[in-house]
Amino acid sequence: MTTTGTTAEDHLRRMAELLDGARRDTSGDVPPRSLLTGLQRLVPCDQVGFSELDIPTRISTNEQETPYDEEQGPMEEYWRWRHQHLQCVQVSRGHDAPEITQMTDFMPVLRLRNLPIYTEFIRPFPCIASIALPTAPERTRVFQLFRREPKPFSDLEMTTLRLLAPHLYDIYREAAARHRPPVRVTHRELDVLRCVARGLSTAQTAAQLVVSTSTVRKHLENIFGKLGVSSRAAAVARVFPEPGLE
Repeated sequence: MTTTGTTAEDHLRRMAELLDGARRDTSGDVPPRSLLTGLQRLVPCDQVGFSELDIPTRISTNEQETPYDEEQGPMEEYWRWRHQHLQCVQVSRGHDAPEITQMTDFMPVLRLRNLPIYTEFIRPFPCIASIALPTAPERTRVFQLFRREPKPFSDLEMTTLRLLAPHLYDIYREAAARHRPPVRVTHRELDVLRCVARGLSTAQTAAQLVVSTSTVRKHLENIFGKLGVSSRAAAVARVFPEPGLE
């Protein structure tokens, strides 16, 4: 008979193997695709996804998922009913460390199933566990584990995700650093972006840098063109992909 100690040791070993395998993954995906398949084996669920969204522009900048025989609803329905998806609202708020939640932290399954966010988008997954990684303002960066079974993720499963979360963030950053093309902006443009990253308005940025508002706008126009983005949030995320690096 397997003892509790042996079972715990085996679980820890599988967690370590998942992380080690992801660090050795040379697929070029960010994060490594093996993280998604490994999480699905470690914490049994029907699908694992990873996504990064720019909230102001409603653009998905990165998306991966393990195979599943059904598709969720169109993203138009997500944006339409997003205010009901309290878990998504939570993970899009600023945080300096990974945050681990599940849908039932915010509402019971029965209530969720009666809402349009479920019937029009999330269905058939009433239970979702999330590992939200830190990112730039007004963006989300999150692993999600989807389960058709209405039974919430167990305490052990959520503890497993909490233990893994800082390591998943490290692996994400290592993979992103390997595959991120260099960013070339001038020192003054970088000063403007630092102000934007702090949440300053155009007028506040101009006052901070002792220039005119039209000069700030021109710098932003040049930055957007160089980076191929159309919003301040996207520019900040491109140049300062990790909070605190500006």
